[in-house]
Amino acid sequence: MTPRHSTLPVFSYSRQFLLLPLVLLVSMVFSNSTLAEENEALKQKLANLPHPWQEKLHRLTLKEYTETLKYWEETYPKWVQVDRIGVTREGIPLSLLKITDQKTEDKHKQVCLMTALHGGPERSGTTAVMHYIEWLLSNAPAAQETRKKQLLLIIPIINPYAYFETDRFGNSQKIDPYTGGGTNNWDLKTFQFKHPEKSPEIMAVLSVIDEFKPEVHVDVHGTGLQEYSPDQLGSRERYRGQTMFEVTGSAYSNFTLRPWDWRITEAINKAGMKAGYGYDRFEADAQRLFWGNQLTAMSKKLWLGRPIFYTAHYGYARYHTMIMAFEVGWESSGLERLKGLMNIGNSNWNGAYFPGYPVNRMQSYIGHFVSAWGKTPQARRQSRVELWQKQPRLSQAVLYPQTAGRDTYIIATSAKSSELLSPDIKQFLENIKPIPTINHSVLQAIVDDGPEIKIAVSKGQSAKEETPIEHGIAFQLRIPYQNPDLVDIRVNGHVLQKSATDGYVTWYGDGFTHVQINVPPKKSKTNDLYIITCLYHPQEKRSYGWKPPQAVMDRLEKK
Repeated sequence: MTPRHSTLPVFSYSRQFLLLPLVLLVSMVFSNSTLAEENEALKQKLANLPHPWQEKLHRLTLKEYTETLKYWEETYPKWVQVDRIGVTREGIPLSLLKITDQKTEDKHKQVCLMTALHGGPERSGTTAVMHYIEWLLSNAPAAQETRKKQLLLIIPIINPYAYFETDRFGNSQKIDPYTGGGTNNWDLKTFQFKHPEKSPEIMAVLSVIDEFKPEVHVDVHGTGLQEYSPDQLGSRERYRGQTMFEVTGSAYSNFTLRPWDWRITEAINKAGMKAGYGYDRFEADAQRLFWGNQLTAMSKKLWLGRPIFYTAHYGYARYHTMIMAFEVGWESSGLERLKGLMNIGNSNWNGAYFPGYPVNRMQSYIGHFVSAWGKTPQARRQSRVELWQKQPRLSQAVLYPQTAGRDTYIIATSAKSSELLSPDIKQFLENIKPIPTINHSVLQAIVDDGPEIKIAVSKGQSAKEETPIEHGIAFQLRIPYQNPDLVDIRVNGHVLQKSATDGYVTWYGDGFTHVQINVPPKKSKTNDLYIITCLYHPQEKRSYGWKPPQAVMDRLEKK
């Protein structure tokens, strides 16, 4: 007798195999039907989306550009002056627009340099600058204020060969004005460009920086055609609709191409965000640390940018110019951020005493600063440029540990006076006894009254040739109280009076009461040692130390 279930598996599997082709056929028909419906739905969605790359984009020609500059100069003669600052190897003039209200003297103005060094392929950098010029020449109240308070030096197109002919980064000699073609093209001891004959574009930018020594240099970049190979460019209309993640203040490749104060970048971003735009914040958004020589082993875990010398660093190296780069995806965003930058130059940054860009601190030591002197932007600019070159030789010191109710800041501006500094307080007071211009007894009394045990000293570099400070010097203290009573402020033991030019000024801002001592040129030329003392009453009591809970104290008493 055959087992009851012996044939059932054979029947079952055979039936399944017979039904499988039918199931697959139905499935394929159903899938093809669904796929066709999905494709049709996608086509309808795509048809309803904007297609900016299909719209015609006007491409600025050299003739249009030249005529526009001429038109602006003719239409606004009291505001606009167009200067020729060089000529390319192809004979194309390089133009600089100087825009300011000529009714206000230039000595009362900040100087801002605006360039588009990548304005060959990165076209929205240049066009954003052109939009900014149109706004600056308007009757908008902020534009009028900027023209009155600042001198704008604007180079919309520094590389016309690239902008109008090739849409590549380099000039005809393949040198990029933005980078200078690499550090091999620079003498990094003298900051000279080694091949001026190969890049008149770079030499033109450097000539403007040398002549005007601007407070700030903003370089505007943007979306461009460099991602397309020459055979893909065609009529170059593929640029239409292209955008990018916008960034402010720096470059992905170079993290040193930024303002020294991140709050400046945030203030500029805030102006753009108010208009509805968002910005990538480099290492902050990526949550990465900066690269450094000793961190090479973990380089894959660090921010991708590197510290590299680019053309814009020339202004910082020479004149302590604040530098920054913009990446512009939308021209209106670039315009709003440029307006935000100008507002910083028109205002008192973080409650500073004078309005303008924060560029005047030349040396620092434990919260104390050597600063530029002067009541006008021009005077501070002259002082800033001189002190920036001489700051390596400055020696600084403070009584240490620092103590509430008093502050002492010592600055030596020559090698001779630097030799007088000593970590030993008694020895320092002994060293300065022979100087007749110093009130030694007053300084001795101040030191005897305090608990400080030594002088913290930071020695400057020796200089082959020393010259006196010709354009004045200033020193800044920061008192960590909001409303202290400034009882006594002296230089070299002599009482100072309030003065923005020869004495001291105070103001509150950023959590500190700032005290700035101002030494005019007539005094800075003959002095090379400054012992600044400030005695104050905090007008508030702050506690020190910590005591364990009473239960702990009781427990210890029982033991």
